[in-house]
Amino acid sequence: MNILITGGASGLGESIVKALAASSMNTVFFTYSKSADAAKNLEATLPKTKGFFCDFSDADSLAAFLGEIPDMNLDVLINNANGGINKEHFYKTDPSVFQKSFEQNIIPVLRITQDAIKVFRKKKFGKIINIISSFAINKPPTGLSEYVANKAYLLSMSKSWASEYIRFNITSNSISPSFMLTGLTKDTDERILDQMLQEHPLKKLLTTDEVADAVLYLLHASQHVNGTNLIINAGVDLV
Repeated sequence: MNILITGGASGLGESIVKALAASSMNTVFFTYSKSADAAKNLEATLPKTKGFFCDFSDADSLAAFLGEIPDMNLDVLINNANGGINKEHFYKTDPSVFQKSFEQNIIPVLRITQDAIKVFRKKKFGKIINIISSFAINKPPTGLSEYVANKAYLLSMSKSWASEYIRFNITSNSISPSFMLTGLTKDTDERILDQMLQEHPLKKLLTTDEVADAVLYLLHASQHVNGTNLIINAGVDLV
C-alpha cells in the first residue's frame, strides 16, 4: 500500500511510520515540520519511506506539499499531525487563538484529505484514518477547550467522509487514544502523571506503539469497517 501519514517524524507519528514500514508491501510517505533530523534518520533506516517538509502554518509550504500528493498514488491517508496544544482556560483565551489554531490545525487536514480523496475516487479504493483523542469523547480536561474542539471537529468530518465516499469504496475511521507521553505532553507536571497512574485501571499509561497497533488493524480491516471511532482508554469512557 502507498500510505501518507502527517506528522510522522516524532511521537505517535514516528511509531506509526515504523509499524507501517515493517511490511515490505508498504511505501510510507510522511510529513514533518520541526523534526528534520528525525525524518532523515527514518529515511536512512527504514526502506521505502520518504519524508516531506510541510509547515501547516505556512500557506506556501502547504501548497507545495499538496502538489506532491497526486504522484504518491495513495491508498491510505492517516491524519495525525497537530501543531501543539494551547493550555489555557477558555475565558482567558483570546478569540484570535481559536482562529489561528483552526487555520493551522484543521484547514491543512481538510485540504490534504480533499486531495487524497481525489486520488481514492479514481482508484475506487481508499482508507482515511484520523487520530482524534479520547478527550473528545466525554469530559474535556480543564484548559484544553481549543484542542478538544478541533478534535471534535475532525471526528465529525470523519463521519461525513465515511458517509459520502463509501460508494467509491473509500472508508473513514478514527482512533481516539487516551493520554500518552509524547512531545505534545512532555511538559505535564510529574504530580499529575503520578495521579493519572494511580487512577488508571491498568496502572500504566497508553504507549504510542499500542496506538500504532490499532492503526495497523484499521489498515487491514474490511471496507465494511467504516465510520467507526476506536476508543483506546481501558474502558474509562464507555459509549
